[in-house]
Amino acid sequence: MESFNFLQSLPAIVPEIGLTITAIIVLFLDLRLPESQRKSIAWVSALCLLATAALYLIFWSPTAETTGLYWGGMVRHDTLAQIFKTMILIAAAITSLMAIDVRGLGRKGEFYLIVLVSSLGGCLISGAADLIMVFLGLETVTIPLYILASFHRNDGRSAEAGMKYFLFGSFASAIMLYGLSLLYGFTGQTNLYEIARYLASPEFSSNALPVIGALVMIVAGFGFKISAAPFHFWTPDVYEGAPTPVTAYLSVASKAASFALLIRFFSAVFPEGLVLNGVEIQNFWVQLATALAVISMTLGNVVALAQRNIKRLLAYSSIAQAGYTLIGVAALQVSASQEHAIAAIAFYMFMYTFTNLLAFAVVALFSEATGSETISDLAGLSRRSPWLALTMTIALLSLGGVPPAAGFFGKFFLFQAAVNSGLVWLALFGVLNSIVALYYYLTVIKVMYVDHSPDEDKPIPVSRTYVWVLGATSIIVIVLGSVGVQPIFDWALRGAQALFGTV
Repeated sequence: MESFNFLQSLPAIVPEIGLTITAIIVLFLDLRLPESQRKSIAWVSALCLLATAALYLIFWSPTAETTGLYWGGMVRHDTLAQIFKTMILIAAAITSLMAIDVRGLGRKGEFYLIVLVSSLGGCLISGAADLIMVFLGLETVTIPLYILASFHRNDGRSAEAGMKYFLFGSFASAIMLYGLSLLYGFTGQTNLYEIARYLASPEFSSNALPVIGALVMIVAGFGFKISAAPFHFWTPDVYEGAPTPVTAYLSVASKAASFALLIRFFSAVFPEGLVLNGVEIQNFWVQLATALAVISMTLGNVVALAQRNIKRLLAYSSIAQAGYTLIGVAALQVSASQEHAIAAIAFYMFMYTFTNLLAFAVVALFSEATGSETISDLAGLSRRSPWLALTMTIALLSLGGVPPAAGFFGKFFLFQAAVNSGLVWLALFGVLNSIVALYYYLTVIKVMYVDHSPDEDKPIPVSRTYVWVLGATSIIVIVLGSVGVQPIFDWALRGAQALFGTV
C-alpha cells in the first residue's frame, strides 16, 4: 500500500471532487434563481459534468506509475476505474438534459442535486478497494435513487415505484452487508487485497464453507444492483413508475457502477488459484455467474415478448442485457481470457449506456407529448416525427445487436470471450436469446413504421435540448459500432490489464 501523499492522491478522486463542486453550484443556483430560470440548472449541471469527464481524461489519466491504492487503501486509481467513472459522468449529464422539458423535473434544482449525489456514489464504487468504501459507495448510489424513483409524489405509480425499490433495495443491502461482515469477521481485514492474502494463508486454507456462504450473500446483493434474475422483481415496476429520465439514469449508471465493482471485488478478493479445503473459489462464483446469466437472458427476453408498455419492455430488456454482460463475468474462469472478458464487459457497458439513454430519451419525449407509454400508441411515429422514429430504431437495433449499431460488437466481444474460455454452449445460448430479443425490438420498429394512427397529422415537437441529446447519443452509438470500436475496446483492454497489474 502506498504512503499517503495529498497532491499525488488527488487524481484518484478528480471525478468525485468535480461532482462535489457541481453539487455546491447547483444548490446555490437553486436557492438564488427565480422559478422561471431554474431550467438553466440542467445545462449548468450537464456542462460541469462533461467538463469534469474531459479534464479527468485529458490531465489525470492513470499511468503505470500512478496506478495503485490511495487514500489509505480505500480507493484504487487505474484505467478501469477511469472508464466506468467516465460512463457515470456522461450518463448523469445526459440525464440532466433529458429532465429539462419534463413536467415536475425541469425546474426542480433538487432533482439535479440528487442525481449528482448518486453519481458521486457510483464513482466511489468504481474504484473502491475496501469493504467500507464498497458499502458506503453502494448506499450513496442507491439511497438517492429511492428518492428519484418516487420524485413525482402525487403520482401513485411513482410513489409505488419508490416504495418497492426501497423495500427490495433495503433487503438486498442487508444481505450483502451481512456477507461483507462475514468476510471481515473471518479475515479481520477490510482492504480487498489484504482479504485475498489472508484467505490464501495456511491458517485459513481449510475453511471454505463460511467463505462460500459469504460469497453467496454478496452475489445476491450484486444480483439486485444489476437487476439480474432472480433478483429482478423490482425492475419492471420501478422502471414503469419512475419518471422516465430517472429510469434512464437508473438503468445505466447504477448498473455500470455495480458491474465495475463486481469485476473489481471478485477479481481482487477471490483471484484465480485461491483454493479452500479443495474448493477453487473462483470456479464457484463463476458458476454462479453462469447460472445468473442463463436465467436472466431467458426470463428477460421471454417475458419481454408479452409487454405492452414500452418502459416495461425496456425493463425486461435490461434484465436480459444484465444476463449478456454476466457471460463476460463467467468467462473470467480462464486466466488466458480474463483480460479480454473484462474488456468485453467494459465495452458492453459503455455501449449500453449510450444506447439505453437514447431509447429512454425518445420515450421521455413521446410520453411528455402524448401522455402515453403504450407500444401501440407509437403507431405512425415515422410520419409524426421521422427523427424520433429513426433514433428509436437506432437504439433498438443496437440493443438487438444488429450492425452497424454498437450493440453488435458489444455482443460479439462477450460471446468471443465465452468461446475463448471454453464456454461455447453459453455463447450459443446468448446468440439464441439475441434472436428472441430481436423479435420484440423489431416489433416496436414495425409499429412505428408500418402501423397507422389517427394522430399521424399531429407532429411531436422536439426541443433544441432534445435535438442535442438525441443527435449526440445517436452518433455515438453508430460510431461505437464502426470506427470507434477498436479505440474504445483498446481502452477497455488497458483497463483490464491495469486491474491485474500488467501495465
